[in-house]
Amino acid sequence: MKPRQWLTVGVVAVATVAALNTVPATASRPYDPTTQSLATLGQRHGLHIGTAVNATALNDATDPQYRRLASTEFSSVTAENAMKWESLEPTRGTYNWAEADQLVEFAKRNRQSVRGHVLVWHNQLPTWLTSGVADGSISKQELRELLRKHITTVVNRYKGKIWQWDVVNEAVSDPWDTPSTLHYKGFWAQNLGPGYIADAFRWARAADPKALLFYNDYNIEAFGSGNPADDKTQFVYDMARDLLRQGVPIDGVGSQGHLGTQYGNFDTLQVTAALKRFAALGLATAFTEVDVRSQLTEAVQAGAANEINPRLQASAANFSVLMKACLAVRSCLSYTVWGFTDRYSWVPDWFNDPPEGLATIYDENYQPKRAYQELKSDLIVAGPPYVLPRSTPRPRR
Repeated sequence: MKPRQWLTVGVVAVATVAALNTVPATASRPYDPTTQSLATLGQRHGLHIGTAVNATALNDATDPQYRRLASTEFSSVTAENAMKWESLEPTRGTYNWAEADQLVEFAKRNRQSVRGHVLVWHNQLPTWLTSGVADGSISKQELRELLRKHITTVVNRYKGKIWQWDVVNEAVSDPWDTPSTLHYKGFWAQNLGPGYIADAFRWARAADPKALLFYNDYNIEAFGSGNPADDKTQFVYDMARDLLRQGVPIDGVGSQGHLGTQYGNFDTLQVTAALKRFAALGLATAFTEVDVRSQLTEAVQAGAANEINPRLQASAANFSVLMKACLAVRSCLSYTVWGFTDRYSWVPDWFNDPPEGLATIYDENYQPKRAYQELKSDLIVAGPPYVLPRSTPRPRR
């Protein structure tokens, strides 16, 4: 398989973007990029800056600040839960499109792109589906047909309205799983075998020829040993390469970017190197669910500055590493945070033993944190020759 051909953004287009996003300086009002939103600053590079959107928060009339920031600070949005199968089809044969439709309309009104999340995942499946498989009332053949129908129905409904689809999510195990050798995991692999991945991409492409189709996973920010038995990034790389060789219409790989300040994580050059290797396959890349959580020790919860400040600084550094790596590689099309305020973060509910939090770029009172300022700084100071406008991929047929 030859590397993917990319459409290069022309000089005229670059000049146009720059003109649209530059405020003329005057003697009384000098140009100040620090007053611009992340979305506007990202446009200088053709980079979409996005957020996951919580449907409950979006509809909370007592909290207009959430809607304001979601609509003005970001150029793309992702449904946090509204497009997952259990949300869309809680009862077999009866779809509930309300919250997903609302997000798509919200994006349209605010001239934002939409990342569709997610078509195939082993979590947040409707009970009727998993219980039907467990008790034998849904056969393997019927299950495959149900998956095809689900993908086709959802993608058709939003055809032409979704920029990127997370087609398959988290299909690969972790080294701490049993067995420790990396393998295809979860409900779909167990019941249909790994061939479901190629099927899912083909079905999604048949339903929408123009959407970009992504594989999405966590812990794939950088390469490790290079052995696919224990290096998850290598496993995903090999999987994507093999799918391309089979003619499967996969357009990109999304690295979620769920990080924690208690871990070593990676430096900018390590992450950049990983993005470049995927780009060499002809694939687009994106950071799709970025947050950086910290352990909420007793001292943190008590407000001890000497415990809180290092965590906020480490969080900012990790957000910045991913942003700088994305900016450095033209095929990295978008950078999405998984929720923008601690008020609605998923982290405290999921990571509670020990408790963790402080994971987003705004605090619970919508005050921007150091992480927000570092992201803004990265977007402001970046430019040629090391940072160039994004490449524009053609959806693979």
